[in-house]
Formats: sequence, C-alpha cells, structure tokens
Amino acid sequence: MNREELEEWILATYQTQVDFPWEKHPTYQVFRHPSNKKWFAVILEVPKEKLGLPGEGVLQVVNIKCDPIMVGSLRLEPGFFPAYHMNKEKWLTIALDGTVPAQRIQMLIDISFGLTAPKREAPKQNQ
Repeated sequence: MNREELEEWILATYQTQVDFPWEKHPTYQVFRHPSNKKWFAVILEVPKEKLGLPGEGVLQVVNIKCDPIMVGSLRLEPGFFPAYHMNKEKWLTIALDGTVPAQRIQMLIDISFGLTAPKREAPKQNQ
C-alpha cells in the first residue's frame, strides 16, 4: 500500500478530512476524528537514516496509535519502526513501501481510530 492508496482508503472509510498542519512540511498529512479532532493517522516522509535504515533518501510512512502491548512485538517485524516524533510506547511507524500488506495496515489504522475515538460515558446506575 502506497501513500496515495492509503489516503484514499482513509478518506473513504472514515469520512474525515485531511489536514496539512505544518508549513515547514507541506506534504505531512494528519487524519483526525471529525468530532474530537484527535489524530489517528499521520503520513510523513522520513529520512531513512532517522529510522535506522541504510541508504539515502526518504521513506513514506504512516504513524498510528497502537496498544502498547502490540507495539513491542510489531517493531520486531520488517516495515515497523519506533514512532517517529511521537510517543514510542503508544505510537508506531509503518513503512508504506509494500513491506507491510495493505490489509494489515488497514487493520492497524482501525485500531488507531478506535483508540483515539471520543470516550463514551459509562451508564449511570440507579442507587
């Protein structure tokens, strides 16, 4: 799954808008919940050396929020990295170069969307 395919899928799936919040990085895209404006996915271009990869150039990636238990095990797999410029315990960076299958990226974005959704209040019990 490449950047364009991911953007198209996110917009169609979550009926959200894309935001470009950084003037210094005009290609960085943030996807937010329509109601609470929390981020659930951020698409970036990261220099390969910042991810510990050999070679020059940049890698298209997506940052997603993830269950801390899953973060450690996923980072052991190809295509997954410690979150770039995010909380490394709760966020994960995923390569958008075909290393990680599209269905897996979509599943993890679903998880991120759920983790960043507005909290529902617990029903009040009669006393």
